[in-house]
Amino acid sequence: MYSFWKNKRVLITGHTGFKGSWLSLWLHQLGAEVYGFSLEPELDDALFYQLGLENKVYHQIGNLCDHDSILKYVSENKFDFVFHLAAQSLVLRSYKNTLDTWNTNVMGTVNLLEALRNYKTNCIVIVITTDKVYHNNEWEYGYVESDQLGGLDPYSASKAGVELAVQSYKSLYEQNANLITIASARAGNVIGGGDWCENRLVPDIIRSLMVNEIIQIRNPKSIRPWQHVLEPLSGYMQLAKKLSGNKNLASAYNFGPNMNDNCTVEDVVRASLKIWPGEYFENFDDEAPHEAGLLRLSIDKAQEDLNWEPKWDFFETINKTVGWYKKVFEGASPLSVTLEDIKSFEIS
Repeated sequence: MYSFWKNKRVLITGHTGFKGSWLSLWLHQLGAEVYGFSLEPELDDALFYQLGLENKVYHQIGNLCDHDSILKYVSENKFDFVFHLAAQSLVLRSYKNTLDTWNTNVMGTVNLLEALRNYKTNCIVIVITTDKVYHNNEWEYGYVESDQLGGLDPYSASKAGVELAVQSYKSLYEQNANLITIASARAGNVIGGGDWCENRLVPDIIRSLMVNEIIQIRNPKSIRPWQHVLEPLSGYMQLAKKLSGNKNLASAYNFGPNMNDNCTVEDVVRASLKIWPGEYFENFDDEAPHEAGLLRLSIDKAQEDLNWEPKWDFFETINKTVGWYKKVFEGASPLSVTLEDIKSFEIS
């Protein structure tokens, strides 16, 4: 799969974010011409800067909520592939900044897809949503791609709205000589080195460990489909590659861990502390906004249609993730550790 990307022209929206930075570096290492359109990173020490990506990709600062801006950018460039990662991706922030969440996630996506509507060249578009697009009944089985969409919190609901936009534009594109092929990708709870977002479990754990503070966890028994960032990224890339040869695969796909690697928040903390010792306590907040207690994904469709499989189990995922932060904290180069993880993943 990896040699396929040499000399491909790839646009990544949200390339300055956590997942976007990992994908940008990986595709750059594989010889792709990587273009990025995104807001500035929120932090001065964001992974994007730690990896020196401003000197490795064609880096364009812009806001997808500005339709004219993205239309001009897309019109002036020709891309073989588009990975749309740009989003407001935090559940708790979506309660505080609800309008911004809807604008960014839904209208930002619509602006991009509309800009591509009259594209005069073949282009494959992968729109990244989330495992939280499903109407979550908090049952034991993993959600399949045909299950009902929904979402109680603004983030989840807005991402379900993105899925509807994708379905609509797929129909519109098919009326345009079928030059644009579009699919959506729904990943699990993605973790890995270099994520510093607020109110996310692993960054919260690491921030506490770095200053020798006791870790506070909100929902210790909540079960999530934890996966290393390279897992879904490999799925997005595999989906895009497969679509280049078979447009009939254009639909929604789940990319999550194997079912036995769905673990609790407390499992993540305990496994992390085996690598970087520390302490934790449970800090319940009865007045906190709703967050799902149980969420699993079925990956049968990706396994069957795309021949995609997760590579790293739960413990290897935690080992690679916490190991990244610990090595960097002890003085290692973020770029060298990230490249080391990418190489390890490729040969797994």
